Amino acid sequence: QLIYDALLLLQHRGQDAAGIVTMQGTKCFMHKARGMVRDVFRTRNMRALPGTVGLGQVRYPTAGNAWSEEEAQPFYVNAPFGIVLVHNGNLTNAHLLRQELIDVDRRHINTDSDTEVLINVLAHELGRAARDAPLAPDDVFRAVGAVHKRVKGSYAVVALIAGHGLLAFRDPYGIRPLCFGEAEGEGEGAEGREVMIASETVALEGTGHRVTRDVAPGEAIFVDLDGRVHARQCADAPSLNPCIFEYVYLARPDSVMDGVSVYQARLNLGETLAQRVISTMPPSEIDVVIPIPESSRPSAMQLAQKIGKPYREGFVKNRYVGRTFIM
Repeated sequence: QLIYDALLLLQHRGQDAAGIVTMQGTKCFMHKARGMVRDVFRTRNMRALPGTVGLGQVRYPTAGNAWSEEEAQPFYVNAPFGIVLVHNGNLTNAHLLRQELIDVDRRHINTDSDTEVLINVLAHELGRAARDAPLAPDDVFRAVGAVHKRVKGSYAVVALIAGHGLLAFRDPYGIRPLCFGEAEGEGEGAEGREVMIASETVALEGTGHRVTRDVAPGEAIFVDLDGRVHARQCADAPSLNPCIFEYVYLARPDSVMDGVSVYQARLNLGETLAQRVISTMPPSEIDVVIPIPESSRPSAMQLAQKIGKPYREGFVKNRYVGRTFIM
């Protein structure tokens, strides 16, 4: 239920498909399908997802086939350990990695999804890092370090390693957002803590979690089954270069990403645009300022106020049809 509630708060990030995986002991339970969260998960699907740890994703197709049911996330591989993974981002060297996985690592890739490439790279590196010993946090962080060296592009990842815990990591440039927080659960001590990792702070706050901090670029967070949080920087030269489109369009305005309020960023964009407008044309030539919904409203209001012109609605969006921009 908690994951379902969090996905509803993140529905704006993708409307194409939704999926949830939960883990009880070492067994994973998954349900995923095309469509919106409220349509994909009915009561019977929710009953079939037992456990105390899990992950979920809403899909916004960027690579692969938007119509393919197989490409809905999470993805699963059974070796080593059993791993399920969700990924937000876009790998730029997926094509090369796919060949390398087939020719060198002897792993089979079945879809065009770059997420499948990513989970197989992670699985291969986890297998190498752990060898025959029990899996320790050090091994997990070593594997993530190897993933950073092989994979290029943007990736904010949450994965479950069956019987071991929850792993989250962010690419060395921090292109896609990732944050984590905690809430008091039912039990005592670390047992009674609930740890949640999500793309946006709204998912944490809306489900009663305190936002602890952002996951740093290149950093990995590993939460073991006892609820202990292990964190380590796994990249050689990390630097924060977040995607501007998060602030312009993708994120919810009430989220805070990498310490910056999305709403404030949109106001600032309007203010900067006002300076640009004033320097290129006399405001007397402008009649009104019109936003094209929805995410440009704060910028348009700020622009209108700065140049002393009325803010007006010139486009009206039908709220009862699905998203239209993607089509």
